[in-house]
Amino acid sequence: MAGRVLIIGATGFIGKFIAEASLASPHPTYLLLRPGPLLPSKDPIIKAFQLKGAILIQGEMNNKNSMEKILKDYEIDIVISAIGPESLLDQLILVEAMKSRFLASEFGHDVERADPVEPGLTMYKEKRMVRRVVKESGVPYTNICCNSIASWPYYDNCHPSHLPPPLDYLHIYAHGNVKAYFVDGNDIGKFTMKVIDDDRTVNKTVHFRPSSNCFSINELASLWENKIGRTIPRVIISEDHLLAVAAENRIPQSIVASFTHDIFIKGCQVNFDIDGPDDVEISTLYPDEAFRSLEDCFEDFALMVDDKIQRGKLKLPAQKSVVEEAVPMTASCGEETPQKCSKI
Repeated sequence: MAGRVLIIGATGFIGKFIAEASLASPHPTYLLLRPGPLLPSKDPIIKAFQLKGAILIQGEMNNKNSMEKILKDYEIDIVISAIGPESLLDQLILVEAMKSRFLASEFGHDVERADPVEPGLTMYKEKRMVRRVVKESGVPYTNICCNSIASWPYYDNCHPSHLPPPLDYLHIYAHGNVKAYFVDGNDIGKFTMKVIDDDRTVNKTVHFRPSSNCFSINELASLWENKIGRTIPRVIISEDHLLAVAAENRIPQSIVASFTHDIFIKGCQVNFDIDGPDDVEISTLYPDEAFRSLEDCFEDFALMVDDKIQRGKLKLPAQKSVVEEAVPMTASCGEETPQKCSKI
């Protein structure tokens, strides 16, 4: 029988993808919910998960005695945390209660190698602390570094995949040629479930770096224009502007701006090799498993826009001339030794 999986944060942005994948797998799937009534926005999500076989458990992640009892009574084999940034340090208490395999709330960049400005840096320091405590605890673990969600990277929007790429102006960060990896949310869930059944990933950091989905912001802009058959003006967002938005300390916009700066100015996803003894790239583990292409993801966005136009909920803006052209700059995507990207 497949191991029992407990997911914490299943109604969150990444958590929903993981819960869906777990429920589609042979693993008995348990969802930890805070005691008390659900938020109205979360209720239909949980009901849909229950219809697919999810077993609900009420409990507080930061209550050691409660979590020890839950993990023992339900014979949990694997705990996957997909909690939000406000609860990251609660995982330190959870680890004290655990003997199961643990996937902490990572699901982004390699926090040991990325170095965003504040306020994003504080979040990464907390994730680094959780990594260190988990490693020292002796609990078997896996860190998932899946990089960017497959979408248009709005620098001032917390969950860009909720929105299609823009139709009026395309924001280009600095020169626009620093590359990043983009992964469809369903693939994040699918590969996470493969990882938990794989002994090769125990006590490893697993990186999602599909070479087919490695794009610069200029390339994303061209992809979107090709999909909708329109030329869209490109507006340069400078490094100084991103830093200024980050310094305003407005949550979540400033956190997103600090990460955007780290990705598209400093190249935090492509400026290092995966060559450590504790690092592994997902395609080396599963060479026959394909990632959904960014081409297909943007096709979905194009259909979304077309549907809104057909229903009269969206009007295409008048065609405008290009505002600025991006200046070429090269950043490797891992096919050869990545170029170190300095500040622009």
